[in-house]
Amino acid sequence: MKTRLLTVIGARPQIIKAAAISRAAASLFANRLEERILHTGQHYDGNMSQVFFDELGIPQPHYNLGVGSGQHGEQTAKMIAGIEKILLDEHFDGVVLYGDTNSTLAGAVAASKLHVPVYHIEAGLRSFNMAMPEEVNRIVCDQLSTICFAPTQTAVDNLRHEGFMEGRATFADGRHRLVCNCGDVMYDNSIYFASLARQRSTILQDLGLQTEGYILATVHRDNNTDNPDRLQSILQALADVGMQDNIPVVLPLHPRTKKILDNSQFAIRNSQFLHIIPPASFLEINLLEQNAKIVMTDSGGVQKEAFFFERPCVILRPETEWVEIVDHGAGIIANADYNRIIAAYRQLVDHPVHFPHLFGNGHAAEKILETILNN
Repeated sequence: MKTRLLTVIGARPQIIKAAAISRAAASLFANRLEERILHTGQHYDGNMSQVFFDELGIPQPHYNLGVGSGQHGEQTAKMIAGIEKILLDEHFDGVVLYGDTNSTLAGAVAASKLHVPVYHIEAGLRSFNMAMPEEVNRIVCDQLSTICFAPTQTAVDNLRHEGFMEGRATFADGRHRLVCNCGDVMYDNSIYFASLARQRSTILQDLGLQTEGYILATVHRDNNTDNPDRLQSILQALADVGMQDNIPVVLPLHPRTKKILDNSQFAIRNSQFLHIIPPASFLEINLLEQNAKIVMTDSGGVQKEAFFFERPCVILRPETEWVEIVDHGAGIIANADYNRIIAAYRQLVDHPVHFPHLFGNGHAAEKILETILNN
């Protein structure tokens, strides 16, 4: 009898991460497991969700809760209720969760209450900023997980410091929690899709961009987009960096950011260097990351992808869960501080940057599924 897994996703990064697991499940483990995908509907914009199923070849969701946006409590409660009903209606041997969104939290709560094993991919990441909803979500999910799949040694160390290695937690089936250093599924994806992006995407030609002849920027976190002072500081720094080096700054605009800008009166000097474009597909972002001179972002995923492609990164947040990138000098935390952003850019472009192998061997998905099947 096949092991049945329910994969819960709800946001663009989770859809992309799920591609690696779904690909391995279908190609290497088809005779041993069956995966079903549940989309909570947390991100429901077609450009931010459906396009990634189409482009990455991920199986269409078997279930879609259609929850949409809302306050954290309301949104999470609807997800818990929807996931719980599916788990009660059908038998699953485990629930696979990704990252740190409200969908992650909802899946962990619903499954754990019904004694369905929880498998958390990207376990052990910590920003140590409890004001971040993502930090709360990832900590709670780790605590409820049967197997914590840590992408790096730093993530393993975080779990060890929190007592996860002591093995005192016992689940309903008698198992103790397992921590596995599996590598990063996004490294799997970056390797797999890099050549595909070069074959299929024409975004560089469409935008008239040359390799290392532009800066790639992304801004989407609500503490940046919903705070006019922070957003103004970031956008002005991006524009001025472009002016200083006479280089375009390409900014694919997240829907949240577009809404804020459309409803505000932002005056950005030297805006001719800030090239705002519509949301980019995964392959387009992949190609933009591969060829950028430098990346400036508040996205955790984009930070890592920049590292995979050996591109320095200015981090537009007060902290990062990917501390390895900062520790090795490949990224600098600048927050939304205009002067720090400018200084970080100059430091990274004027000095050599090294990119050691920190995120596994590109076979994280295989290790994750093998571990689930053997435990």
